[in-house]
Amino acid sequence: MVTVERAQTGLRIERNVLKVLKALAEYLDMPLGELVEGIVLHAFDGKAPFSAETLAKIEQLKDVYGLDLTAADAHALEAR
Repeated sequence: MVTVERAQTGLRIERNVLKVLKALAEYLDMPLGELVEGIVLHAFDGKAPFSAETLAKIEQLKDVYGLDLTAADAHALEAR
């Protein structure tokens, strides 16, 4: 284990992305912050963060929460 110091932050995120992340964190039985940390650390290393099984679960959750955004939308989002 590596000991870290965590900071509380006010992060703005698209609401359906957040719903999927929260549901995925619950499915994986981990806190949301740790899920996001893991995703980011994998991305920083140029590695995929999820197994095929987890990706299938993410697709199910995206359907449930109506998330139709993709990576192609990442830099083209505009807040209401």
